[in-house]
Amino acid sequence: QVQLVESGGGLVEAGGSLRLSCAASGTFFRINDMGWYRQTPGKQRELVARITRGGSTSYAASVKDRFTISRDSAKNMVYLQMQSLKPEDTAVYYCNAEVVVRSLSVDIWGQGTQVTVSS
Repeated sequence: QVQLVESGGGLVEAGGSLRLSCAASGTFFRINDMGWYRQTPGKQRELVARITRGGSTSYAASVKDRFTISRDSAKNMVYLQMQSLKPEDTAVYYCNAEVVVRSLSVDIWGQGTQVTVSS
């Protein structure tokens, strides 16, 4: 069974920084794309940033130039460095990974970590 576990969320003042981490564990052949999504009550989960196995990145327009996604494939980890945080960044942040298990590609989600930005 493959699991993703996020860490690093918390409460921060506007303008501050946080770094989220996500670790993948279990038995799998390979991890392809990894990403971070976020969700607020009553809204759909939205993409924040994604990174391919080769290191190509993409970002939501609202976070570009403030957030940086990176990964350590040797450690099966993905990170999200968040700077210049705004109150509207407040959300539950979820880690996502496309994991190849026995030649099948499976979409895996973490349990989420709360990020709260105070004004």
